[in-house]
Amino acid sequence: MRPYVVFLLLVLVKVCARLFYRVDLRWIGDPPPDRWRHVRLLAVLNHTSLYEPLFLGGVPLSFVWRIARHGVVVIAQKTAVRPLVGHFYKLIAARVISITRERDESWEKVLAHVDPDAMMALLPEGRMKRATGLDASGNPMTVRGGVADILASIGAGRMLLAYSGGLHHVQAPGERFPRLWKTIRIRLELVDIGAYRAALLAQAGEAGWKRAVIADLERRRDLHCPCAPAAGD
Repeated sequence: MRPYVVFLLLVLVKVCARLFYRVDLRWIGDPPPDRWRHVRLLAVLNHTSLYEPLFLGGVPLSFVWRIARHGVVVIAQKTAVRPLVGHFYKLIAARVISITRERDESWEKVLAHVDPDAMMALLPEGRMKRATGLDASGNPMTVRGGVADILASIGAGRMLLAYSGGLHHVQAPGERFPRLWKTIRIRLELVDIGAYRAALLAQAGEAGWKRAVIADLERRRDLHCPCAPAAGD
């Protein structure tokens, strides 16, 4: 029953995104015809707003169904306990796991959900960018090492990197209501996990694997995230 409830909710979000926003979605490189299949990890970079589910406006229904059936979404505990937002985010995938910012049992629970059918989804930076370009503590936005743990656990398949153009023009952290009729931009890139892991291990070795993943994802984010929308866009 839950997959159908989740699917209907995500379709509603997709419809709202298409009605009230223009979704500018483009691929980096030349993706194969089956670009939406065999994705084992979805990583959204440049996390700026809780309205990022609006990016569903640009994905096919088959991928939405995959999220509803096999998606494992990782969200922050502080988001999960919010009154309305928390209830919404608990229904955006087949399994939703809330975590703290510590390396505790909540993260072990995430890794325990890496099974052959699961499609993991997370925000590797682990917190939101404010209007200053920094996080809530005034620090630069960096990628956390947890994504490397997930990649090591998955081993094979595809990683779909989603580079957000930012959603501060729709709703910035701390604002109560979203703005309509805006253009939201996202760029997508497919990465073969096995080849990616082999290349970084050859470059950095087991000891430097996690640091290499962090550095590479930050480099890709800074290179591929589309420019922030112009005023009024």
